[in-house]
Amino acid sequence: MESIPTGERVVIGADFNGHVGEGNTGDEEVMGKFGVKERNLEGQMVVDFAKRMDMGVVNTYFQKREEHRVTYKSGGRSTQVDYILCRRGNLKEISDCKVVVGESVARQHRMVVCRMTLMVCKKKRSEIEKKTKWWKLKKEECCEEFRQKLRQALAGQVVLPDDWETTAEVIRETGRKVLGVSSGRRKEDKETWWWNEEVQDSIQRKRLAKKKWDMDRTEENRQEYKELQRRVKREVSKAKQKAYDELYTRLDTREGEKDLYRLARQRDRDGKDVQQVRVIKDRDGRVLTSEESVQRRWKEYFEELMNEENEREKRVEGVNSVEQKVDKIGKDEVRKALKRMKSGKAVGPDDIPVEVWKCLGEAAVEFLASLFNRVLESERMPEEWRRSVLVPIFKNKGDVQSCSNYRGIKLISHTMKVWERVVEARLRKVVEICEQQYGFIPRKSTTDAIFALRILMEKYRDGQKELHCVFVDLEKAYDRVPREELWYCMRKSGVAEKYVRVVQDMYERSRTVVRCAVGQTEEFNVEVGLHQGSALSPFLFAIVMDQLSEEVRQESPWTMMFADDIVICSESREQVEENLERWRFALERRGMKVSRSKTEYMCVNEREGSGTVRLQGEEVKKVQEFKYLGSTVQSNGECGKEVKKRVQAGWNGWRKVSGVLCDQKISARIKGKVYRTVVRAAMLYGLETVSLRKRQESELEVAELKMLRFSLGVTRLDRIRNEYIRGTAHVGRLGDKVREARLRWFGHVQRRESEYIGRRMLDMKLPGRRQRGRPKRRYMDVINEDMKLVGARVEDAEDRDRWREMIRCGDP
Repeated sequence: MESIPTGERVVIGADFNGHVGEGNTGDEEVMGKFGVKERNLEGQMVVDFAKRMDMGVVNTYFQKREEHRVTYKSGGRSTQVDYILCRRGNLKEISDCKVVVGESVARQHRMVVCRMTLMVCKKKRSEIEKKTKWWKLKKEECCEEFRQKLRQALAGQVVLPDDWETTAEVIRETGRKVLGVSSGRRKEDKETWWWNEEVQDSIQRKRLAKKKWDMDRTEENRQEYKELQRRVKREVSKAKQKAYDELYTRLDTREGEKDLYRLARQRDRDGKDVQQVRVIKDRDGRVLTSEESVQRRWKEYFEELMNEENEREKRVEGVNSVEQKVDKIGKDEVRKALKRMKSGKAVGPDDIPVEVWKCLGEAAVEFLASLFNRVLESERMPEEWRRSVLVPIFKNKGDVQSCSNYRGIKLISHTMKVWERVVEARLRKVVEICEQQYGFIPRKSTTDAIFALRILMEKYRDGQKELHCVFVDLEKAYDRVPREELWYCMRKSGVAEKYVRVVQDMYERSRTVVRCAVGQTEEFNVEVGLHQGSALSPFLFAIVMDQLSEEVRQESPWTMMFADDIVICSESREQVEENLERWRFALERRGMKVSRSKTEYMCVNEREGSGTVRLQGEEVKKVQEFKYLGSTVQSNGECGKEVKKRVQAGWNGWRKVSGVLCDQKISARIKGKVYRTVVRAAMLYGLETVSLRKRQESELEVAELKMLRFSLGVTRLDRIRNEYIRGTAHVGRLGDKVREARLRWFGHVQRRESEYIGRRMLDMKLPGRRQRGRPKRRYMDVINEDMKLVGARVEDAEDRDRWREMIRCGDP
């Protein structure tokens, strides 16, 4: 109660289990005269609480018959123990309070009701920053007009000025004039996408009639106004119906597919109870409600997060810098960087999206190449690029009012991102990352690491040997990378000193603001860690992890990394414990920190009394299952939990697009397409590495058919066969799609070089014998069954096109 601001209206209704009694002598400021019987000790505590909190006991202010004051009745006993309390300043808003006889809320208790008249203040419309309508550049006519107006603004020049500040300001000003500026209102404040001229004219006439009636209250004017009111309702109804008809017709075409997914996202947002969290908790758990305090808390949290460095040893040894001449940046490099940039992304503080450069074509390529060469030569980028906007994104787990459950994503200048991609492409040509790193490396993905770990666990299960795995988690990995370590690791990796200084310049004097639901915070500096949302950060982090783990990592699959997700495997518990300690020492002495609470240990094919693993004397949490890179692995080598997770992921995806899938006006063909691209893709993730049983395939298919029947508005009582459901939605059997994905992945593994981790794992031989009884299905057993079913052989996988044709099973 003490944490609630005094300006907030508070009403408490509860069973206080105390008698405040009749009369109010000495307590007139917090209660009236009309209680029941005599006060007891608990009743005095209620009165004391009301005094301390400046509240009034509402029940006692209204004179009623005793029957309408008694809140508790049992046998021959009747008393008043349930009360409504409110702030004394709000007592004037309450006009009545009584007990409703005959209505029991709980056993022996009666319902207490009060009538409260609230003065509802008009809700202040939430304003957001006005933005240039850059999305209009998707239309060719708008793009052409923008180019022409920009050329006119540059006095007819085709080449952009050789100066960033001048060019940026001209581009922004031209964009505002040609494309327009948004109103500054949130999308949910306005639902008039169906608006047309007829509706607008009718509403205007209705407003004029209302003004006329207000000035001259005659019956004739009133009838005219009422008639126009009815006409507006008809016009709005017609306009909405026409707009929806056009929408559904457009959704059924290839051009309307993007609108379809946009509509699904919008309906998913509309269905959520809370779309924006405007209150947040401070570090002590107290709820902050005022805009100023919420902004201060967001700034405090992220400023501390992005400027706090873990303890580390200062490096004594130096590293030789690579002083070499670097080539000028060519136009081809800029073109490739622009091509890799996605359109439709949120802009940074400079308000110039990548769509502008794509629209300007060769003129933009020439300007950017010249600009980047100047930055490369001077090692100083424009000051405008140093600013960013930090947007907290909820992780969808934990308390929604806790700052620690949000991930901060930086919105930086798109032009700087193009510059980062040019630098990244050059660094990748120089730096060779270790084979144990699978994150953000060409020709490697999460599937490679998941597959290697699953096959390794399968081999040890078959050989009846223990395999000990520790899944290492780093605390705030990106946000805790010391900048000095980053420069050292870049130099150690052979990066030219020129590029080191260029990257240092990207991080020098960087500052940001937090954009939250109640506005933007004050600006603060960012002096530790890598930029979240940067195009270059993933590769820089890979360089850091590569150098810090150089002396402790083992070959794959005994050590595998995906960015900061590390798994360490060994045949003995003592060895994996020793390796974990070596990793901890190597990382923590350089400023990274291993999380004690999130690092977990799992033993495959465990025997009795195998014990657990300790980290600096602290026991590491032992688990029977672990979600590794989105795929659940189990200590017994089974995949039942993963199947249930895939079903759950499918339902989560289905719920997100249920606004479209359950709309009976959308055709079954379109629903099937949405299902295939959103729901089925989520269910298939990682299953190409799993050896499923028939029962588990059936479990997936049962869930799929439930979703399809829901989407088509069909129940089992309609007695419609599954084949008809699949044919109507153009969706094939999920079991067939799992088989296709499994064979496609197997073919990919077979075509890779012999040193590839997937092939090494399949060819791996372990001493030991399989256990007696019916053998458990192995991955290659399932693959052989799949190949027999489609009439393929292992040798066929060498011909990619032929293999694809043999394993393909299309949708009906």
